Amino acid sequence: MSSRDLILARVRRALADVPADDTPYERAVPRPYATEHGDRTAEQTVDLLAENLADYRALVHRCTAGELPGTLARLLAGRGAGSVLVPPGLPGAWLAEADGVEHVPDAAGSTAHELDRVDSVVTGCAVAIAETGTIVLDGSPDQGRRRITLVPDHHVCVVRVPEQVVSSVPQALPRLDPARPLTWISGPSATSDIELDRVEGVHGPRTLEVVLVSGADEGK
Repeated sequence: MSSRDLILARVRRALADVPADDTPYERAVPRPYATEHGDRTAEQTVDLLAENLADYRALVHRCTAGELPGTLARLLAGRGAGSVLVPPGLPGAWLAEADGVEHVPDAAGSTAHELDRVDSVVTGCAVAIAETGTIVLDGSPDQGRRRITLVPDHHVCVVRVPEQVVSSVPQALPRLDPARPLTWISGPSATSDIELDRVEGVHGPRTLEVVLVSGADEGK
């Protein structure tokens, strides 16, 4: 008897007195776990998101919808950006005050070298998770294709608060379509070697700036 046969025989013996059960898995296995840690208000959840984003070395900014165009223009100017990648569904008003910055459309035929020559990219997001300091992109029109947020060295991501912010991963998952290209971002791209020397920008943007904007629906 092979090792495989021996293991399977032990499994069969262990299950010999277990009655057959054709209950669907999602009903047969109870999931009574907590979906968040603690009881926070919406404002406290947004504050926790900002704290954890900063802990991951993202640069966090707050503004209202009316202040968003000026905020984005200031961030691009502070970076010295001469060009910015623009997803097809990004609200036009967001970059209305970014004077002197070339708007580069998200074109399917763009090569990695062409994208690398662009200074910055501005996107929205699908959801932001406070407890883990994570932003999730799903390729929606205001976020564009995955590659445009991985190649340029500077990513500015706009999060509408509080409606796009959840406390935990279990709360985020029902909002996401698993068939879409999901990108989970916790801070700027970073890695470290065996001596724990941290290097940023290896697998994606070296700089991640997150703008938490309130009343964003009014600013579209």
